[in-house]
Amino acid sequence: MKFTDLFVRRPVLALVVSTLILLMGLLAINNLPIRQYPLTESSTLTITTQYPGASPQLMQGFVTQAIAQSVATVEDVDYMSSTSTQGKSVITVRMKLNADSNKAMTQVMAKVNEVKYRLPEQAYDPVIVKSSGEATAVAYVGFSSPTLSTAALSDYLQRVVQPQLSSIEGVGSIDLNGGQKMAMRIWLDANRMAAHGISGSDVAQALLNNNVQAAPGQAKGLYVVSDIQINTDLVDVAEFRQLVVKSSAAGVVHLNDIATVELGAASTDTSATMDGVQAVFFGLNAAPNANPLVIVKKLNELLPGIRANLPPDVKVAVPFELARFISASIDEVVGTLGEAIAIVVLVIFLSLGSARAVIIPVVTIPLSMLGAAAFMSMFGFSINLLTLLAMVLAIGLVVDDAIIVVENVHRHIEEGKSPTHAALLGAREVAAPVIAMTLTLAAVYAPIGLMGGLTGSLFKEFAFTLAGSVVVSGIIALTLSPVMSSLLLNSQMNEGWMARKAESFFHRLGSAYGRVLDLSLHHRWVTFTIAIIVLISVPWLYSRAQTELAPTEDQSTVLTAIKSPQNANIDYVEKFGKQWNDVMVTLPEQSNLWLINGSNGVSNSIGGVNFVDWEQRKRNADQIQGDMQNRANTIEGSNVFAFQLPSLPGSTGGLPVQMVIKSAGDYSVVYEAMEALKHAARASGLFMVVDSDLDYNNSVIKIKVDRTKANSLGVTMKDLGDTLAVLVGENYVNRFAMDGRSYDVIPQSLRGERLTPEALSRFYVTSATGGQVPLSNLVSVSTGVEPNQLTQFDQLNSAIFQAIPAPGVAMGDAVTFLEARAKLLPPGFTYDWLSDARQYHQESGALVMAFLFAIIVIYLVLAAQYESLRDPLIILISVPMSICGALIPLALGMATINIYTQIGLVTLIGLISKHGILMVEFANEMQVKQGLDRREAILHSAKMRLRPILMTTAAMVAGLIPLLFASGAGAHSRYDLGLVIVVGMLVGTLFTLLVLPTMYSFIAVDHRMAATTPRARALAAADAADAATAHPV
Repeated sequence: MKFTDLFVRRPVLALVVSTLILLMGLLAINNLPIRQYPLTESSTLTITTQYPGASPQLMQGFVTQAIAQSVATVEDVDYMSSTSTQGKSVITVRMKLNADSNKAMTQVMAKVNEVKYRLPEQAYDPVIVKSSGEATAVAYVGFSSPTLSTAALSDYLQRVVQPQLSSIEGVGSIDLNGGQKMAMRIWLDANRMAAHGISGSDVAQALLNNNVQAAPGQAKGLYVVSDIQINTDLVDVAEFRQLVVKSSAAGVVHLNDIATVELGAASTDTSATMDGVQAVFFGLNAAPNANPLVIVKKLNELLPGIRANLPPDVKVAVPFELARFISASIDEVVGTLGEAIAIVVLVIFLSLGSARAVIIPVVTIPLSMLGAAAFMSMFGFSINLLTLLAMVLAIGLVVDDAIIVVENVHRHIEEGKSPTHAALLGAREVAAPVIAMTLTLAAVYAPIGLMGGLTGSLFKEFAFTLAGSVVVSGIIALTLSPVMSSLLLNSQMNEGWMARKAESFFHRLGSAYGRVLDLSLHHRWVTFTIAIIVLISVPWLYSRAQTELAPTEDQSTVLTAIKSPQNANIDYVEKFGKQWNDVMVTLPEQSNLWLINGSNGVSNSIGGVNFVDWEQRKRNADQIQGDMQNRANTIEGSNVFAFQLPSLPGSTGGLPVQMVIKSAGDYSVVYEAMEALKHAARASGLFMVVDSDLDYNNSVIKIKVDRTKANSLGVTMKDLGDTLAVLVGENYVNRFAMDGRSYDVIPQSLRGERLTPEALSRFYVTSATGGQVPLSNLVSVSTGVEPNQLTQFDQLNSAIFQAIPAPGVAMGDAVTFLEARAKLLPPGFTYDWLSDARQYHQESGALVMAFLFAIIVIYLVLAAQYESLRDPLIILISVPMSICGALIPLALGMATINIYTQIGLVTLIGLISKHGILMVEFANEMQVKQGLDRREAILHSAKMRLRPILMTTAAMVAGLIPLLFASGAGAHSRYDLGLVIVVGMLVGTLFTLLVLPTMYSFIAVDHRMAATTPRARALAAADAADAATAHPV
């Protein structure tokens, strides 16, 4: 190809092309956003409906089912789950990856509004919240005070602090964790009520009649308009105490005659601690497409102002936030990038032995990186962990083409040609291989970039960034590198000590290689047999390796789920929460602790232990997690499960292994099947801890009404229900205003009057004659046990198996075991997956197809390039050899088969193909130009191209050495990727140098004979005729 002559003859043109790449890259890199991973939209819509006092059966039958049936028809739903508990229905609608969350929100709101009329009249309106659905909030902001009550502190924070936090860009919702909302609490004395002939219904009606928010309007005079205000509402404790509940000839009964009235907490079923101190947390939940780095950055900007305006004894801290790990991971990759550049430059210098020669390929690195940044900006990409990893890989790739150009020009200079002439000839000779290698490497990532699902969303930017840098490096190698070679290279550059050493080394190595290759070609069948054995071993090695979607990363924090007995109250939960704090505070690596009690019902808590920075501790998160679990097992009275955050976005979090079994049968049937599954799981030894969300341990007080007796006394079922709802249900009756905000008014009997089932029968209800009838005359009380919650998955009764794999057990092992056990479930059962196991099940085979398509695409590209169906086979013969090498450390347990190692395997296809392209291209030319047979052609070509092959391999391997010694945040993924490519390249290069020439000698086209075929002669005659027509004599 002679188009490279243009740039050698016009060096300013080459300079202009490179300068344009430089300027576009500099402009782009300053505008690229920084994220942890490429932008994906994972959205969850949560529909929460409260009806205080209502049983789980009522909530499921009258609330959950009505809403779930309507919402099920929303588009792009991945799955829908629901939980019905005492007084609460929660429906979770998980959308498919990258589904439009705003559109989904609109559809869900419309579907809920369609069935609102079917909900019980006393139920609160459903609340719909859109979030990313992650396991934790992006950040928890904790507040503590030694003097303010939790309710008073919560009220202050909601008034003053929450509006400021709500303004942070990307915050989708804010949860108040451990806080207590203020309310007017009316503690009713059942005995005093009975003495005055007042029932719970009478109290509720009195509140409704005497606490009214009126809207009297305006008085309009001839020229003046006046607003009308009327004090029909109650505004403080004193006014509530003086509220008239009953008026009769015997006198007036005020509310304070039968109750204690105070401003207190609406509910005390939640609490929180921060390093053992009582606290209130704001959980900042990210919107579906929000950037956690931006949220935490804005939070840190707001905190000084918030801290300055807090009451004197209120302290604020951020005990947990995700940006710490993200920022540390990005910093580690940036550091690796710098190390890789330095190592690659050193390797090139050692290989060429001349500083002048080193400059040429080194210039390619920043230009290719900046060119890739321009591509990233053009396609809306971001700087993230994966695009930065692509940059690290690219460092060893982008110098390859320039090295090939430099080496070939240098060879011509050694043969006595001038630098300019050598640059013209050298660039022409390698133009075709450089183009072929560039297209090959770019094509290998096309299937990844076009994939769907989580893997495609994550690695699209990785693939196109790497492909973009390779394309730019190819452009620079064919434009700028020949020009620089003509200006910087000369015949005296080999006179230096280092240059002489390099030349001597490669000369001796080339001679030794030539002898080994000649021996190999004399015994082709031995080499061929070894190649077949290696090829056959690939499936076996693959089957020996463990599989998972992604390695667990050390995020410098471990979460704990604490599960108390179902009938535990907040006092019980707080007692064992303190034990948890006392146990975990002794961990040598811990930096702070946080705990939220009542996170999902009173008996459930979620907490976290944050560690000191990675370089300050000797143990990694896996080791500390095991230690934490052992310590947690000593806490009697609660089950504690230590687990780490998901490594990839889009997981719903929680324990990593979650399997849903579902059936149309009764919950007792589902429970029995789940218990059998849990028993088998414990016996397998694959799991550290095993649990499920379904238990038959919910204590129930059953009140059976004697309807005949009730009716004879004129007591209706509504009277009975309303009485218990007021005295026990903790439901609000109406609201009152205070300082510009509204608060609930909640009547309830004193706690001491509802401690036991028998105490409930001592309440009174008003009969038709106005007298007070004790419930004990109308009802019988018994106790029983029911499911702790009524859960459904896709509208079928369900239970969720939850587990943490034992050390050394990969996700693939756990899923395989559970799939085998699922086949033994009773008829009518089906199963599904949640959390990390769901991601693994959906994505684990995605890259296998991408790998196959990558090979097919490269074959087609090479076939088109060489106009041959044989040459691509020869070039690709070393691919399975390199894959075999890469699989050896995986089979030995040094890493697992995961998305990072699979990406490394795909990358190997393009990398190892470059060596074959160099050999085959020059061997074909030698057949045509020098008339050599296939054996002699490949022998001379392999010896001639040995140095650039070894140099490009050394540059690639050396550039990835920092990955093999990765530590700190995100180290596992970097190590896995580097391990596969380094070992695969070393083994693949070895086989390329020996096996590929053998295969060439077997099946390559004899290009000497190809020029004499009838078709070739016909085409030559046609060309001659065309030339004669175009230039007549």
